Amino acid sequence: MIFTQAIKMAWKSIVSNKLRSFLTILGIIIGVFSVITLVSLGQGLGSNINNEINKLGTNSLVVNITGRGVRASLTLDETMAYQQMPNITAVSPVIRGSVKAKNGTKNKEVNLEGIVPDYEVVQNFHVQEGRFIVQADVDRLQKVALIGSSTAKELFGLISPVGENIIINGVQYKVVGLLETKGSSLAGSNDDKILIPITTAERLLTNPGVKTFTVQVNDRENVSSVSDQLSRDLKKRFATDNSDGFTIFNQQDALDSSASIMTMISAALGGIAGISLLVGGIGIMNIMLVSVTERTREIGIRKAVGARKRDILLQFLIESVLLSASGGIIGIGIGIGATFLLSGILGFTASVSWGIVILAFSFSLFIGVCFGIFPANKAAKLKPIDALRVD
Repeated sequence: MIFTQAIKMAWKSIVSNKLRSFLTILGIIIGVFSVITLVSLGQGLGSNINNEINKLGTNSLVVNITGRGVRASLTLDETMAYQQMPNITAVSPVIRGSVKAKNGTKNKEVNLEGIVPDYEVVQNFHVQEGRFIVQADVDRLQKVALIGSSTAKELFGLISPVGENIIINGVQYKVVGLLETKGSSLAGSNDDKILIPITTAERLLTNPGVKTFTVQVNDRENVSSVSDQLSRDLKKRFATDNSDGFTIFNQQDALDSSASIMTMISAALGGIAGISLLVGGIGIMNIMLVSVTERTREIGIRKAVGARKRDILLQFLIESVLLSASGGIIGIGIGIGATFLLSGILGFTASVSWGIVILAFSFSLFIGVCFGIFPANKAAKLKPIDALRVD
């Protein structure tokens, strides 16, 4: 039998029972769509996390001090002294707190950070208007502030806040800069905050001492040695028998761990979705067996007029593959659409990997072949005399 003729006969059989054919391939559709959507969203989420970590720089170390006894922080001078260590290019201590900011009748609770000028370089956070905090502001405890774009919009509306005054916990500050829009990160919104000089923040928050600071290393290769230096020095200050009294967070380690975790999650999601492909394959096999039973007399007639065993085998196998291929194509379309829709709803970018698309479609074809062989072989083995006796 000519191959194209076998395809035409198989396709005619499929379209003559549209509802049954659709219900047959539904499992394949769900399986392919699930594989593409879940794996793409998993990879997109992993990429989003990696981008957030990369924004902080893979040649940075974040130190958090938990303390020992009554001493639970470093002084500002002690923290800035680490800038003299070899291979450290900048140190950015931060003091954080929640304050009430007010402009006229508008007020809101907002996160406040006390910073030094190197914060701009270490955190890669700049102003879109005005100026950044300078060393003179820190030395003289100036009441100046940088304001995030979201906070500025809530307190000042469409008016530029630069040069205006703002009341923070009852104290008047002059807004000298409007921060660039950064969006949200793992730590929350970067646009809903106020930055002031760290010395001013110590007085405003009545919270002297530094518990968190970031150091920037001159080269990624020196990160480990700088971490060891910091660890040795901090152990002298804070270590106890049960605890070091501090943690040092390596951005590169976080990046590596994130990549490893997201790879495992994507594989697990793909495996779970792949189960529905197997279920779809079972559905195809079941319907094909029913089809063989329904068309037994047809098979007998075809064999009686000269159709060979391989012709019957090819016809039913092609029908099975066409069913799974149709389900795969529909599943791909739904999967791509669902990926972009859900990524927009969830608020992160997810791109569809064509490697995953090809893998999912190939697997659906493989399922069609595997689960189509048994019913096709059963049809091919029917004897013409037995098949013709069936009413």
